[in-house]
Amino acid sequence: MAPFPVQGIVEGDFVIVLVPVDTEDPMPVVAEKIAYHAVNRRVPERDQPMAVRHNGRVLAPESTVVDAGVAPLDVLEVIYT
Repeated sequence: MAPFPVQGIVEGDFVIVLVPVDTEDPMPVVAEKIAYHAVNRRVPERDQPMAVRHNGRVLAPESTVVDAGVAPLDVLEVIYT
């Protein structure tokens, strides 16, 4: 377990934020950590599950940033599915 900085944005937002995640966090946790900074602030909450997209590819929910090949400071997009 180690801190891992990523840049994150939520679908429909216009602000990219720097978010510390953990190398062992599964994607639903990563999505929540990123969404915390935008949902119900600039983006309305939706009653749908969230997923994480990296370089146009939706990442598997059970994967971690390390498993998915995410580099520090890469941009991760949180989308509603």
